[in-house]
Amino acid sequence: MNYKLYITALAGFAFTACTPSLDLSGPSGASTIQKTYKAPTPEKLERYQQKMMEVASGIKDDPKYDRIILDTPEKKSWFKDLTYRLWDRQITADQFMEEGLEKYPTHRYEFEFVIRGFSF
Repeated sequence: MNYKLYITALAGFAFTACTPSLDLSGPSGASTIQKTYKAPTPEKLERYQQKMMEVASGIKDDPKYDRIILDTPEKKSWFKDLTYRLWDRQITADQFMEEGLEKYPTHRYEFEFVIRGFSF
């Protein structure tokens, strides 16, 4: 009986020696979302605003677009910062979508519209 237990334990150790250790400390640096961003220079801010006006002008021509309600200064600032970071390539389109859907989960189409408008 002890012989079978010894063989089972030995086989278990053999398998653990062949498998890599699991790192449960969290996501690696490559997949984490950057939380500090560069503020726009006046020149970049002007170019961003021009591009954002172009994107916004297409909204009225799209009957499928459901306007995102940005009815407070905080919401407007959040959206402006988010779209600027996307335009300036400080975040990826996937990160933009993820952050946008966290606050407005029913507006996937609208976030895709902005991504298409920036023509990545």
